[in-house]
Amino acid sequence: MAPQVASDDKKAGAEIYHGSEICKKKTMELLEQAGLPNGLILLDDIHECGYVRETGFVWMKRNKKVEHEFKAIGKLVQYDAEISGYVEQHKMRKVSGVKSKELLVWITISEISTEDPSNGKICFKSAIAGIKKSFPVGAFEIEENDQK
Repeated sequence: MAPQVASDDKKAGAEIYHGSEICKKKTMELLEQAGLPNGLILLDDIHECGYVRETGFVWMKRNKKVEHEFKAIGKLVQYDAEISGYVEQHKMRKVSGVKSKELLVWITISEISTEDPSNGKICFKSAIAGIKKSFPVGAFEIEENDQK
């Protein structure tokens, strides 16, 4: 399926895909190319995704927000109906639409990075709360068998 090309501001010149299977495939490819774990973003039920190669702007849309627990680290994450950010090597910055539950409060995630891939850690930052937490990258990887 050939991608559509977007014309609005941040999305100008974007490759846009529609449909759950192609969006899942393209998002996983992008995460892999950026050196980020392939299970970082819950990919089920995404019906639109897009990527602007020139700026790194990326977005994913689903019908409703969803919550997912990363069991390996015991963290509950909430994904809005639309997630966006700017992807570069080992980093996703200006993230919107992703929150993590800390105690009883939802904290907005603004940056995700694996700046030193050799240490096996992924770092999540919140600009609003000034919180920074690191976890093992493996907690966000999808095994080949789980992708089917």
